[in-house]
Amino acid sequence: MRPRSIFYGWWLSGLAGLVMVISAVPVFHGMAVWAPVLRDHFGWSATQIGAALSLTRAEGAFMGPVEGYLADKLGTRRMVLIGLVVLVGAFALFSQVNSLWVFYLAFIFMSLGQGLGGWIPLMTMLNHWFSRRRGTAMGISMSVMTGGALLVVPAIAWAIEVDQDTGSAVLGWRTTALVIAGVILAGAILLPILIRNRPHDMGLLPDGDSADEAPAVRRAPTPEEADASLPPEPELTVRQALRTQAFWCIAFGHGFASMIILAIMSHLGIMMTELDYSLLQVGFIVSLYNFVALPFQFAGGYIGDRIPTNVALFLFTALQGVGVVLITIDTSIYMFYVFAILFGIGFGGRTPLTTAIRGEYFGRASFGKILGISTVPMNILLLIASPMAGFMRDQLGDYQWAFLTLAILNGIGAVLFLIARKPRLPAAQTASALAAPAVAGDS
Repeated sequence: MRPRSIFYGWWLSGLAGLVMVISAVPVFHGMAVWAPVLRDHFGWSATQIGAALSLTRAEGAFMGPVEGYLADKLGTRRMVLIGLVVLVGAFALFSQVNSLWVFYLAFIFMSLGQGLGGWIPLMTMLNHWFSRRRGTAMGISMSVMTGGALLVVPAIAWAIEVDQDTGSAVLGWRTTALVIAGVILAGAILLPILIRNRPHDMGLLPDGDSADEAPAVRRAPTPEEADASLPPEPELTVRQALRTQAFWCIAFGHGFASMIILAIMSHLGIMMTELDYSLLQVGFIVSLYNFVALPFQFAGGYIGDRIPTNVALFLFTALQGVGVVLITIDTSIYMFYVFAILFGIGFGGRTPLTTAIRGEYFGRASFGKILGISTVPMNILLLIASPMAGFMRDQLGDYQWAFLTLAILNGIGAVLFLIARKPRLPAAQTASALAAPAVAGDS
């Protein structure tokens, strides 16, 4: 008997993570080490540097629905190609920054490229390829991204840190940005070739299930037939989703929980260097919480497939907030280690579930559009997160109250996840879904 090959959807889970390694990690995870170097080079304040990531969220609030629409319309393959090409130009521009407004412009284009070719189209693809194992698949992709961050962030820190004795760096931040642009260009050439938007493009069904058709029918299943082989799920339109309590609880819960992530990415490096920790120590702490997050991104998806997803989200979101509270109480290096462990468990387990719950609650038919629209309130909240932390630090002299405030908002996000109720499948839609297998089998 011929052994069954590995379902191509699992390869796509890893590939999605790899795309996010080259598109998201240097921009967002890397900000913790870019920020102190740019502050020292240009003399910018924490508020000015933090505003860069806020501008990326402004772009995300505007472009999120567009990216979701394009993901459904053009498919992930084309979106990844377009997004990575934009990112190449953005990092080339970043390498030539000589003023604050050019810095902001570069980050806006970085966000545009990452948005067009990153999270929304990649999660839309995985939502098409998986149903029962959706959380696990998304967890794998996030784990690959985090594993990449373990290598990329310390490498950036090593390349750009200025030696205090010689006044020079191994590569310098400008050359490092050009190297990253080259790596992304190679990814833009190679990675889209391997992407398939939907399982029926390869004659497959979601989750790798076997077709119910007779062997004599040698054709790929249509999307409708592929969906018919699965237990009925809500397949809400955008308008139906917007009318549900769950849509708004998830959107704002995700926003409040992500505010603290963005602030950490923007300001952890500045906070630690102000406490006389080295840039390499900053890179180690960032690597540590990414290292801890790595298995928990997989475990979070696995757990979310086995217990109510909203409950799992509540627990993981609360835990990431506890980690941040600890460094507002004690700023010793040992407490930063504890922070990194708790924060890594929390945001690692939470990350795949915030996307998986949308697929579980709203279905596949309009997933890209729903995901894109739900990023609008989230990005509005993220728009204020980093400048608020920077402003409070500049006014109060440290980050204690800034991070404590964000931890409280994170707690509100955890509660919103918990109270999100799964929408009920409309009666007519349920009857249609249950009848579909018989219709498909008779054709």
